[in-house]
Amino acid sequence: MKLSVVVPTLNGRERLAVCLDALALHAPDAEVIVANGPSADGTTGMVREREDVDVLVEVADRKLNVARNAGIAEATGDAIAVIGQDTIVEATWADAVREALADAAVVTGPVHRAVRAGMTTESVERRTIRGREVTYFDGGNVAFTREAIEAVDGFDEYLATGGARDCAHRLAGADYEVVWSPTACVTREDEEDDRDDRDWGWKYRALAYRLVKNYGPRPGIFGRTGRDAAADAIESAADVVRGDGAPSTWFGNGKRVLVNAAIGSKDGFVARLRDRTETHNPYGFSSRADRAVERYDWRESDRSDASTVASDASGR
Repeated sequence: MKLSVVVPTLNGRERLAVCLDALALHAPDAEVIVANGPSADGTTGMVREREDVDVLVEVADRKLNVARNAGIAEATGDAIAVIGQDTIVEATWADAVREALADAAVVTGPVHRAVRAGMTTESVERRTIRGREVTYFDGGNVAFTREAIEAVDGFDEYLATGGARDCAHRLAGADYEVVWSPTACVTREDEEDDRDDRDWGWKYRALAYRLVKNYGPRPGIFGRTGRDAAADAIESAADVVRGDGAPSTWFGNGKRVLVNAAIGSKDGFVARLRDRTETHNPYGFSSRADRAVERYDWRESDRSDASTVASDASGR
């Protein structure tokens, strides 16, 4: 089984280098594709100097799902994995992916997070929605058979966040099984400073969008969004009471949640009307062909001759 590994990246040069080092060590025979957003930290030069990257795709859009789809478009493997720029695959990862995909359509596994107090590990997360069992996965540690990722048309490029969870809903709707492999594990450094920098507006826009898009504008769907919003509101109010937050911030977040949940519901309904198939992905992999503004393909070219491997979107 040929394994392609897609690594989306944006201004993560140092972390990306560590990620690629681990792939070279633990998955040396994998096809490695880096999908680089409009980075301004020298990522392009670093990747071009490496001997272990097969394709570099430059995209102008900052959305993670655009980079994911741009990388998937370049993959030639029977199995296509997507990992994060801050993800370090462990020694058992490649073999576990291949073994699981011999019998299943999608595989995910633990994400070990290095934190100040030690190490944490994520476990499998499942939820039943309208009779459909959805197995969620971390978008930085997942692998698909080519058939499965093409059947759901990749990731939804409308979403600025929550793309992996939306993909999990659509895989479940298409009856593709997501299996959990305890040895398909990766390590990721926990970015504690980013935890409180949450975009409440996009969180609830994405939640409302994917629920309405995948299940329709049903009362239970709006109730689910409202319950989640209420729980977050209570938690934020507790921060205000403890003096860890300002009342103005709490009111501002509440307004953003309400406005964006309404926008997400509307856009999800429009998306559902635009794609009435089980794919429910009008902004997916097949929706456009102009993601790449430049690409470097070293699979059949001499890396030292940049003119033979570089092309812009019009040259494909």
